[in-house]
Amino acid sequence: MTTPEEKQMNAAMTDLIRSYYRAYETSDRSVVEKLLSDDFTFTSPLDDRIDRATYFAKCWPGNEHIERFRLDQLVLDGDQALIRYEAAESAGTTFRNVEHFELDGQQITHIDVYFGALPT
Repeated sequence: MTTPEEKQMNAAMTDLIRSYYRAYETSDRSVVEKLLSDDFTFTSPLDDRIDRATYFAKCWPGNEHIERFRLDQLVLDGDQALIRYEAAESAGTTFRNVEHFELDGQQITHIDVYFGALPT
């Protein structure tokens, strides 16, 4: 059984994650800057634990092509989350990925992204 404190923490983590994806939809870098810890790292099939500055230089510019995210699954397990989504791009294409988040309760400390289907 989930305690009231655990429910509150889960709700806060869910809000934090949803805020991250909304910031990409609205091109609001200031929100993402607040959500990522100073020691944030990012890993993908193209990146191996890049730091926060490299993430913003390499990954953030892609936000201009994102129109929306549809979060199909968001599963929490302690201070980690697994998110499966479909992203719609301004060119009319979509793609699907899974991301694994590590959180410290207040911020995102690491993201692993696993590429899904190629853009349609």
